[in-house]
Amino acid sequence: MQPSLFISHGAPTLPVTQSAARDFLTELGQHLEKPSAILVISAHWETATPTITVADVNTTIHDFYGFPRALYQLSYPAPGSQTLAETVSDLLCTAGLACQTDRQRGLDHGAWVPLLLMYPDADIPVIQLSLQQGLGPAHHLQIGRALEPLRRQNVLIIGSGAFTHDLSRFRGQSIDAPASPDVDAFADWMTERLLQPGNCDLITYRRQAPYAAVQHPSEEHLLPLFVARGAGGDQCTTRHLHRSTTYGMLRMDAFSFQ
Repeated sequence: MQPSLFISHGAPTLPVTQSAARDFLTELGQHLEKPSAILVISAHWETATPTITVADVNTTIHDFYGFPRALYQLSYPAPGSQTLAETVSDLLCTAGLACQTDRQRGLDHGAWVPLLLMYPDADIPVIQLSLQQGLGPAHHLQIGRALEPLRRQNVLIIGSGAFTHDLSRFRGQSIDAPASPDVDAFADWMTERLLQPGNCDLITYRRQAPYAAVQHPSEEHLLPLFVARGAGGDQCTTRHLHRSTTYGMLRMDAFSFQ
């Protein structure tokens, strides 16, 4: 049975810039059983209602500006999956969650950047499911719980965001700049709770975790974590797969739930 994953996708330059996080994602795809399909919940797609992509072949969305030309030449033409989209829709509806489909949207960089490193052949069907930022962690945990049966169908569920994401402090630091103390304080608090059974404290992280509103001025980069955690099941085992920092402010941690 597949795990569900939370991974930090970092800056769009991740595929073309050497870092510990890049090496980790490259190796991760080699260590997992090859999935029959992949469902990605990315920080870079928000809609009012949960929305599922349905495409024969995914286009590559370069949803960023001002980066090296080589980055815009990368593509990830993975096939879509009508079957998986229908299954996700059925699971959400059974859980009382309204949803819709989008036949035009491709893969944003929160999806294709890590997948390019994990599965460079782009031969595994991929679909995306959108976030609803205003509905918070509890809603996304509920979505994840509804998706748990997919793991028994050899579907890999990936929540793709960032463990910390305070971009306002970027001042041209090097990619290997050490993390600021407040970055680590927040990430360590979250890690400790993730590794404990249950998740009550996680739901209220914004009130309890140190520097929560600083590390996540808005929640979209952390909400995929709650989907992945919910998809792991109520009695799941959490593994801390990776810890590193880029540019002194982006913790690139990854977790599996199984």
